[in-house]
This record gives sequence, structure tokens and C-alpha cells, in this order.
Amino acid sequence: MIDSPSPSEQREHVYKLLKEFGTAMLVTHGDEDHLRVRPMAIAQVEDSGDVWFITSSETAKAHEIEHDSRVHLVCQKDHGAYLSIGGRGRLVNDRTKLDQVWNETMKVWFPGGKEDPTIALIAVTPEVGEFWDNEGVHMFKYMFESAKAYLTGTTPDLEEGSEHGITKL
Repeated sequence: MIDSPSPSEQREHVYKLLKEFGTAMLVTHGDEDHLRVRPMAIAQVEDSGDVWFITSSETAKAHEIEHDSRVHLVCQKDHGAYLSIGGRGRLVNDRTKLDQVWNETMKVWFPGGKEDPTIALIAVTPEVGEFWDNEGVHMFKYMFESAKAYLTGTTPDLEEGSEHGITKL
């Protein structure tokens, strides 16, 4: 029998997966606890798991985070990897950090470049993560278990903590 991954191994797996995504759906709390969702380019993922985005301080998402710091990130890569992260967001005005995470493609949204006075950073500190990973070796296990389940009229026997897991971050 294979040992289930430890919480620290699952945490590292979540962070490894997170670094593979270029975009995330950012979920914030709007008016009257209405959830708002929008795609965001990930500017940086730190080894600690903190995720950085570039935005304008004048956007609804900036105001929503100032009002309620609870945020959620959802990432998907084809049909192979999925990630859901709940955490706390905060607006950061730090030009040194902006220099670190700036990408010239952001000029589409900020024609004045990183000198635009409305630019703000969103930092998300993860608190809990859930993943579904069917890439690499996991993909072959998933395909085998799915085929076996289909042929036997059962459900796939997937290894909890390896292909799927929930962990505190």
C-alpha cells in the first residue's frame, strides 16, 4: 500500500501546480455578498504560495478587496489539472515589487507602463487549497481507473492526496 502524502507534501504540490498556471479566475465579494469573478494574469507566485496580480486601484475588484479581503482563485489547465485556493487578498502599492512582477504585456491595460499612478498590486495569501491533478503519472492512473470503472460498473478508485487533495496552506 502506498502512503498518503503528508500535509506538507500536499502543500508543496499545491504550490508546484500553482506555478504552472498563467491565469486564474479571481473571485471577490461584491455588493450584498454577491460574488464577482474575473480572469486575471498571474504576475508572480512566490515560494511561500503568495500570488501577485497587477490591477488598477480604481477597479471594482480593488474596492471589493478593500471592503472584504476574502478571495478565491480557480485555475484550470486543459483537462489535466485544476486548483482552487481560498485566502485573503490585499492591495499593495510597492513600486519595487511592481518592478519585480511587471511584464510588458501589461501595457495593453496600462498604456503609460508601470509609471501609471493607478497601478496597484493584489497579493493573495492562500489559506486552503484543493487540487485535482491528472497530469503525468496521475493521468495514466486516472485513465486506467476510469476504464476499469467503466467496464466493471463501479467508480474510479483514486488515491486521495495524490490526484486529489485538500490542505491548509
